[in-house]
This record gives sequence, structure tokens and C-alpha cells, in this order.
Amino acid sequence: MGHSIPIVSALDGVYTGNLLLHGARYQALTEAFIETYGVMPDFIARAPGRVNIIGEHIDYCGFPVFPMAIVPDCLIAVKAVDGSSVKLSNINAKFAARRFDYQPDGIVDIDQTVHDWVNYFKCGYRGALEAIANTSSPVGMQCLMDGSVPISVGLSSSSAFVCCAVMATMKANGKLLSQERIVETAVASERYIGTNGGGMDQTTSIMSQPQSAAFIEFSPMLRVTPVRFPSTTPPIAFVIANTMVESDKAVTAPTNYNLRVVETRIGALMLAKHLNISEHSACANADPLTFKTVMDEYFASSYPSDRDPPVLKWTKRLTAMLERAEALFATHPQGFTLDECADYLSISASDLSRIVHTDRFPVRADRFKILQRAQHAFSEALRVVKFRQVCESEDTSDECFVALGDLMNQSQDSCRDLFECSCPELDEICKIARQAGSFGSRLTGAGWGGCSVHLVRQDGCENFIATLKQEYYSRRFPELGDDELKNVIFATSPSSGAVIYVFD
Repeated sequence: MGHSIPIVSALDGVYTGNLLLHGARYQALTEAFIETYGVMPDFIARAPGRVNIIGEHIDYCGFPVFPMAIVPDCLIAVKAVDGSSVKLSNINAKFAARRFDYQPDGIVDIDQTVHDWVNYFKCGYRGALEAIANTSSPVGMQCLMDGSVPISVGLSSSSAFVCCAVMATMKANGKLLSQERIVETAVASERYIGTNGGGMDQTTSIMSQPQSAAFIEFSPMLRVTPVRFPSTTPPIAFVIANTMVESDKAVTAPTNYNLRVVETRIGALMLAKHLNISEHSACANADPLTFKTVMDEYFASSYPSDRDPPVLKWTKRLTAMLERAEALFATHPQGFTLDECADYLSISASDLSRIVHTDRFPVRADRFKILQRAQHAFSEALRVVKFRQVCESEDTSDECFVALGDLMNQSQDSCRDLFECSCPELDEICKIARQAGSFGSRLTGAGWGGCSVHLVRQDGCENFIATLKQEYYSRRFPELGDDELKNVIFATSPSSGAVIYVFD
């Protein structure tokens, strides 16, 4: 059956802190909707952004991640109307109002070559109608969006928007599916815009619980385990700091995000052959084949009676797979050409491209750095498991800060050196942060710019933020005032997941 999206008529279960401030925002959105369309909305769909604490670029490898939802979110006020036209406006005047009509053949046109904000809504709209099997007679919709998640900085603004559009479309059409189905729909929907993601962003936005981070497993099935941070004195706090370097995942996908996905997918195919399991049904029938699937199948066939405790099992398996991957891929430290990968797999280059779906998600590269990507994937997954282990231990001493921080610092090193998804500004802000008292600092999100996340003592937050403002922002962006900086660097805590807000 799955879990249902909460339907709420009050905000105290959605937000913590200043409820009057959040209530005023909902009221302003409602009033703006009435001014725009002349009627009250039926409901407001809400989907939050997220910050990934650790576990970068491994969700699409099938490995677990450790994010948490944040307070900044996407709101869409909706009114179901006669007809099948969709009108979409935005509180932010930067985004021009759009209108599109439902099409019986294909539902809606989505032009990936045109980077228009409405495309994200169209993705969710199309995916939602397909999921609820209503591709013949959907209702018309009047929509007004208000987004507070910073754009193109690694806090999942685009996925929050798509998730919100999926929920809004389903609710308007009278069939709101389970959280799990909405996650599946949102992940598939975002691929209509050309982003080949793994599911972390959507799962966090939809399924997070208040006051908890989420240990998210994707294989063999989606499972979300709420995990609270240790009850240290002073408490643990996280600060998000935007480098102000924008990286649009959809625009740079062929050389950045989608390229990394393809490199890990080719690596999984080659590793399966190296381990003599490529013909096993679990691998041969997988689409896509991931490092996690290869690891599971290898140990299922080689060590069928393995009954180690979960953490020990993860540790043994990931360590062993890292060693085997290094043994295979170390012959080409500068990377493999597409032809070299295809030759190893005894298939044509065109067949390999088809298998890893570069027809749908084009990439540009002379060589695929599979050694480095595999080293990051397996070692990062191990860090995620260790991070959860520390959180669930009874240690509330200073050593807890150090242990968690060390894992975050190691993750940043790996993202920079092995996965090559950092940038000079991220490296600089992490260095300044560590000198200012952060126990752990790393990029968060896809990288190549965007945001960083820092683990600090709660009682040191104010001084920490002041130091970063002085040492990073005042030097690089002296034009930014205090009001602007409030949305650029801020402390955050775990937020609740998606909801549908209805009026009393």
C-alpha cells in the first residue's frame, strides 16, 4: 500500500520555528492567487529542498545516501478548472507566466533545448498523468508557484519543483498516489528534461520526517530509515553556504552530471564481466546495471551463507569491491575510450552507447575515468554507512563531532580528486570553514559550484557564519548586503517532507 502524503490544514506539523512567518507566506500566496485568477485555490502542494550531508553521486550507483530535507521549499497553489489547459504563474516576476494545453498525443511537448522554467512543471505534469493512468481527460489547472529554495546551488530546487508538480497534478485530478509511487514518478519525470538522476532528491523531498535525517537505500527496494543526529552538548548544527557559483544540472549534463552517470554504468558492466557474473540474470536483465547490483550478485553467488551484522556486511563487501574494481580499472589510470570499453565487453561501441542510454542522455568525453569514479563510489558508500553508525551510537562526546566531521572531509577530498565535481570556490570555502571551526565541510548536491555544508557546534554558529561572511563573501561579493546574505549562508535543521495543505 505504501505511505500517504500528509494532508494538513495547519503548519505546526510542517515547520518548526517561526510559524507566524510561514503562515504569512501561505497567506500571501493565497492572496496573490486570488488576485491572479479571481478565485480561491483548492489546495497548496509543498515539497522541500534538501541538503545531502554525505553520500554524493552514489544514489544512481544504487548505494545508500544520507540527506535531510530543509525548510526552504516549493509551494504551488492550485485550482482545478474545466477544460484541459494549464496556466502557471510565479510569485517571482523573473519567471514569466506560461500556459500550455494538454495534448492527446504525448500529453505535453517538452523541448529540452529550451531552458524554460515551465519545463520542470511539464515534466511533473506528464509523469503524474501517466502514473495515474489519466492520459485522456485530465482537468484544467490554474497554478501559482512560490519557491524559496535557491536555484542551481545544489539544494535540489529543480527536483522539489518536479515533486511539487507531480503532487499538484495528481491531487487536482483526484488521485494522489502513495509517497513511494510519487517518488518513482518524480524520478522518471525529471528524465523528460534530460537529467538522469538516481532518486535521492525526490525521496528526501517526499518522504522525510521531522527532526530526522534519512538513510535512504535504493536497492533491492526503496527504503527510508529516519536517523536522528547524536544528542551532543552543545548540539550538532549544520550551516549551508552558497559559493554563488551557479551550475545548472540540465545545461551542463553532457560533460558533468550525466557523464558521471554513464561512467559508473560502464564501470558496472565491466566489473560484472571481470567477476564472471555478467550472464547472471540479476546483471543481464538489469537496466541500468549499477555497482550495487554487481556487488549484491557477486556476494550472493560467492558467499550465499553470509550472515554478518549489517554494518560489518556493508564494510566487508564495499572494501572487497573497491579492491576488485581497482585491480580491473588501474590498467587505464587516464581513462578508457568508448571503443576500449566496448572491446572489453565484446560488443560494439554503438551497442554500448545504447545500453547506457547515451541516446537519451548525451555525453561528451574522449575518455571515461572509470577507475576514479569507482574508487569514489565504493569509498563514499562506506563513509555513508560509517556516518549512520556514529549517529546511532551512544557516543555524545566531542569525539562524535570529530568522527562525523572526518567522514565529511574525506567525502569532499574524494569529490574533488576522484569524482572531479568540486570547483575552486567550493575548495576555498571548505578550507576557510575548517579554519573557522567546522569539524567537517564538503560540497553538497551535484557540485561544480552551488552549496557547501558544514558541521559545527550550535553555540558556535553565529561566529562561524560571521567568519565566512568576512573571509569569503566580503572578499568575493562585497556588493551583498546583510539581507541578501541571509539566503546565501544560514544554519538549518531537518525539516518534514512533502504535504498537501488544504483550507479549513
